[in-house]
Amino acid sequence: MNSELFRRNQSNPTLQTHNSVIGPPRTPAGCSIKFRSPIRYMLREQRLLFVFIGVAIATLLFNVVRLTFPLELRDDQRYQAALNAFVRLDSSIPMRRVLYETHREGSLGRVNMAGKVPPGLKKRILRIVVTGGAGFVGSHLVDRLMERGDNVIVVDNFFTGRKDNLVHHFGNPRFELIRHDVVEPILLEVDQIFHLACPASPVHYKFNPVKTIKTNVVGTLNMLGLAKRVGARFLLTSTSEVYGDPLQHPQAETYWGNVNPIGVRSCYDEGKRTAETLTMDYHRGLGIEVRIARIFNTYGPRMCIDDGRVVSNFVAQALRKEPLTVYGDGKQTRSFQYVSDLVEGLMKLMEGEHVGPFNLGNPGEFTMLELAQVVQETIDPNARIEFRPNTEDDPHKRKPDISKAKELLGWEPSVSLRKGLPLMVSDFRQRIFGDLKDDASSSSSAAAATLSTLSTTSSV
Repeated sequence: MNSELFRRNQSNPTLQTHNSVIGPPRTPAGCSIKFRSPIRYMLREQRLLFVFIGVAIATLLFNVVRLTFPLELRDDQRYQAALNAFVRLDSSIPMRRVLYETHREGSLGRVNMAGKVPPGLKKRILRIVVTGGAGFVGSHLVDRLMERGDNVIVVDNFFTGRKDNLVHHFGNPRFELIRHDVVEPILLEVDQIFHLACPASPVHYKFNPVKTIKTNVVGTLNMLGLAKRVGARFLLTSTSEVYGDPLQHPQAETYWGNVNPIGVRSCYDEGKRTAETLTMDYHRGLGIEVRIARIFNTYGPRMCIDDGRVVSNFVAQALRKEPLTVYGDGKQTRSFQYVSDLVEGLMKLMEGEHVGPFNLGNPGEFTMLELAQVVQETIDPNARIEFRPNTEDDPHKRKPDISKAKELLGWEPSVSLRKGLPLMVSDFRQRIFGDLKDDASSSSSAAAATLSTLSTTSSV
């Protein structure tokens, strides 16, 4: 076959002439891999011009970035020191911490490592979780956070909390409610954690002591673990019960307390003391941002009506025309703060720069008999006082020293007992007698339905 094709080419003079004219195939211009001169390569197709343009752009960008750096940091030594501080800071900040929340104090003053927020930008909306947010104090805190414009997630198992306390936020896109027990872990993306979850009245925390201490210990561990994972700031609401039956009066934060570790109240007292220990260990060992508040007796609207605390007991009994029960001789003292003052203190503590612990309470001191007299003046002057045996481990005196909160937080209560008590009374009156009216109306409706059914049956 090959020999035949060769003979045909030999015998075809036209094809041989054509190949000799065309010659071998040529390489297209510009596609040659080898060049005789690198200078000719740079000058060809304006390559040198583009090199100069790239150098100019890089120089311009470098100068612009340098001009945007703060004036006090533009000299070389301070600029390098700031960069080194930022590198060290980056290794200590949790991965999810927003950089413009971080700062360092030094010889240059307070330096915001991420630069200043331009004045045209709005303040960043915080995402905040409130455990126990359906309860008495938690629901008032949620109201303030929502009013401020934050996104709020409430986590509550509704042991003592009520959905009615939060119903006015239902449908708001910035509000979420999760039925969950903090004894079980939960995964959320948040900036701040207000940890309020725990029954606070003797009636409730004595109902299931083991569950109470699990909430204080395991629940606090879970919330601290969440703060560690997402880099959130954590606030623990502790209690004045950590002072037990105090031997120091008034009680300052430096006082270590006088607590019975095996008493009927120890599930709450020692549980909160352990929660404070865990919080400080996470802070010292893992660098978690924490705050600790020690809350003294608080009253106001949305308190549980029959929770065993003295103010709610007296108010409910006076409204129901029952005797005011005073345990012991009535000479025990307590300090009572209105709930709005407490919420203000919690928010200042969370936004401040101090860990605590801080006493949050009203230093105005009342005996139980004096409180009963104020309730009589407010509700029913004819209300009787009935004395009963005192409960076990009941503290004899309780009064906060709030000097530290005044100095470092700029906080002190502003609502007196005689001003705040009527607000609580109106709320209790509406709930007690409103429930009675609802029960009466539902009973009458049921009776009417029964009568109509009977009459229909008899007519048939």
